[in-house]
Amino acid sequence: MSPEDIVLTPAGLRFRGRRVPCTIGRGGVTTTKKEGDGATPAGHHRIVGMLYRPDRMAPPTDWALPIGPGDLWSDDPRDPDYNTMVRAPHPFGHETLRRPDPLYDLVILTDWNWPEGVAGCGSAIFVHRWRRPGKPTEGCVAMAPGDLLWLARGITRRTRLIVPQP
Repeated sequence: MSPEDIVLTPAGLRFRGRRVPCTIGRGGVTTTKKEGDGATPAGHHRIVGMLYRPDRMAPPTDWALPIGPGDLWSDDPRDPDYNTMVRAPHPFGHETLRRPDPLYDLVILTDWNWPEGVAGCGSAIFVHRWRRPGKPTEGCVAMAPGDLLWLARGITRRTRLIVPQP
C-alpha cells in the first residue's frame, strides 16, 4: 500500500494519518459484487475522477468536473453505456447526479467495473456524503461533508481506495 491510499478499516477510512468515520454498503463487503446487492466490493480501486455541484460549492481540486443539470449515471445492465456518465434524456435506468438533496454535491469516482462495465457486476462505487452517521449506502463509501471535502482535497490521481476482503 502507498501512503496516498485510502484504506477501509473497522474504525473508518484511514488516510494520511487520520481516521475518518464512514459508512459502507448495507450488504457489507463482498468479493462477488452484483448489481443491486447493496455491497461494497473488496479490492484496490483507483480514483478516476471527481464531480462537484458548481452551484453549491467551489471546485475542490483543479481536476474536479462540474455536475450539470442533465448529468446521469447509467446503472441499468441492459444499457450499452452501463456504468458510465450519460446525459438526460436517457432511455435506460440511471441515477440523477444533480440531486435536490446534497448527497452527490461532491462525488469521488472509483474504477469499479469501469471503464468497460460488465453487465450485472455492479455499477459505480462512489465516495460521497452520507445521509447520516451509521446509515448504510447501496454499496458506496460515505462520510460527513467536512471529511469528504478534506479527503477530496488530499487525494491525487494515484490514490486508491483499498477495501480489504471480509
